This record gives sequence, structure tokens and C-alpha cells, in this order.
Amino acid sequence: MDTSEHETPQALHTPSGVGVVDKAAAILDALEAGPTSLAELVSATGIARPTLHRLASALVHHRLVGRDLQGRYVLGSRLSELASAAGEDRLTAAAGPVLSRLRDATGESSQLFRRQADARVCVASAERPVGLRDTIPVGTRLSMKAGSAAQVLLAWEDNERLVEGLNGAVYTPTVLAAVRRRGWAQSLGEREPGVASVSAPVRGPSGRVIAAMSISGPIERLTRQPGRVHAETVIRHAHNLTELVRSTGVSTPIR
Repeated sequence: MDTSEHETPQALHTPSGVGVVDKAAAILDALEAGPTSLAELVSATGIARPTLHRLASALVHHRLVGRDLQGRYVLGSRLSELASAAGEDRLTAAAGPVLSRLRDATGESSQLFRRQADARVCVASAERPVGLRDTIPVGTRLSMKAGSAAQVLLAWEDNERLVEGLNGAVYTPTVLAAVRRRGWAQSLGEREPGVASVSAPVRGPSGRVIAAMSISGPIERLTRQPGRVHAETVIRHAHNLTELVRSTGVSTPIR
């Protein structure tokens, strides 16, 4: 018989009274210390092994918990996405002036993208005021399978997410290796025919990539080697935002 209703997770000092939530919280509390085996989780939480295995599997399904290469349980990537969202208002507020300066320096529309699950979302932008431009309104969800911002947001992920992200992507592992090596990405017609872009990473206090700063516009104006023309400027402004993020303590991913 399942005795889970009578279990008292040792990690919980003030239970809420909702058993399944208290047990899930106990598992997450135990994983805060680092990679943990199933047996160690049973010992740390006091939850019966069958119940714990079932709950841990559900948490893995929702990406609140993950598995490392040794099969141990670890905190999952979804937690980092939620933590990032909690700090997003401060990030976007800091990004506004930086994106305006980037637009003025390059003459092209500029954007800031965050990853949300299997998409990237424009969370801030500064549009080129006149002439032909690439307009990406704030809130626009774009694919992670194409575009220089998608390359930046994927390039520094762990191996499992890299392999998953490359499935069906326009870009290749060789392209992502080059992005990591030089610190910026470019695309030519990947997301939309005739549109070029250049992107660089914005990092949080821990050094993890939390966003991609981009410029985009017609290939005719950015040229077929937009990185050669604009990468240094995009990197400089992304670094400026990184410094602002670090000074304000915006939450960073733990993917």
C-alpha cells in the first residue's frame, strides 16, 4: 500500500498542508546542495522510494529537475527560466538606453532576446526611425532554430540542450563552435529572406548567458559579412549591459 500520505519530508520545516507540493519542495530543497542520487534523496527527504521516484520523474518531465551524466538528479533548467523572468523588468529597464545607443551607433534596429522554453522572445527593442528596417515588436516569439540571437542563446548551453537545440536548426555545430570562439554570431536570411543580423551574449553575475543583444536589417545595408562590420560594436554594447546587470543583481539561469 502507498504510504505517501503519512510521510513527513525531513527537509520541510513548515509544511503547507498540501502533501504533494510539500514533497516536491523537499526534493528541490535537497537538490540545492548539488547532484544527488535517488537513495540520497530518500535519505534527505524521508519520502518513500516509490513515491519519490514518481515525483522526481514528474519534476524531470516539467524540467524543474534534471539528470546529470551519472544519472544523478540536479536542479532543472526551468527553474533558471523562472528566475530569469523574475529579474526581467530590471534587465529590460537597463537595456532600453543601451539598445538606443546601439541603434544610433550602427544605424540599425536593435533588440534584446531572452530564451523561453523552445522560443526566443524580444523583451526590449529600439527601432531605426526612418528607412527600410527590420521591425520586431516587444513580445514577439521567434524560433530558436534560426537567427544570430538563437545561435548566441544556444551556443553556451550544456551538451544535452545543444544536441536538442540543433535538431532541425538552420545552423550547425560548427557554426556554434565559431560563436563560442569569437563571442558573436551573424545570420544571413536565416530567419527571414533578405534580413541579416549580428548578436552578442549578455551575461549575468555568474557569467552565464542570460540574453542576446542584436541588430538586424536588410542584407543590402548590413552586407553579406555583417559581423565584420558591426560585431565589435554589438559586443561592446552587450558588455555594457552585462556590467549594468551585474551591478543590479538581475537573476541568471542555472541551466
